[in-house]
Amino acid sequence: MSPATAKLLLDLARQTIVARVRGQSLPALPDLPEGPVEFGGAFVTIRVNGRLRGCIGRFRPDRSLAETVQAMAVASLEDPRFRHAPVRVEELKRLHIEISVLSPLVRTRDPLSLEPGVHGVYIRRGSYSGCFLPQVATEQKWDLETFLSRCCEDKAGLPPDAWKDPETEVFAFTCEVVEEDCGSSPET
Repeated sequence: MSPATAKLLLDLARQTIVARVRGQSLPALPDLPEGPVEFGGAFVTIRVNGRLRGCIGRFRPDRSLAETVQAMAVASLEDPRFRHAPVRVEELKRLHIEISVLSPLVRTRDPLSLEPGVHGVYIRRGSYSGCFLPQVATEQKWDLETFLSRCCEDKAGLPPDAWKDPETEVFAFTCEVVEEDCGSSPET
């Protein structure tokens, strides 16, 4: 993704989050300079002072990249993990936004072929599913088996070793991650 597209998407996510927190109308969608971009989904992650405050995404988007980013920016403010402590107006200046644009999902029969920090994982068995973005393994300093096991247990509600079962579907994806410059805090 070009730097111009990355900046437009980050600006869109920030403006969307600020408008939503302040109870204002959402901003108009920008025209991306690259035209249509093939992607498998997108996640928007919000942190305040380095602490996670919301992270929601969508696989298999049915909208353009700009529409998906805006929808996930709104959804990240509604992350169920933070429903009792939503982002407040006074936190807006300390917000840090990260957007992960995902490649299409690819099912793997060999989960041990994935690379922590490079591949994200989406695990599904029956009505249970969960995912981790690639950066989670790096941030948590997990090896591959821990990454897979924690996704099963913590995110999908499955036994930790469910990824080893042939009945469990394990999908891999990569991400292009863009984030705001930590050195500058935009006026909000």
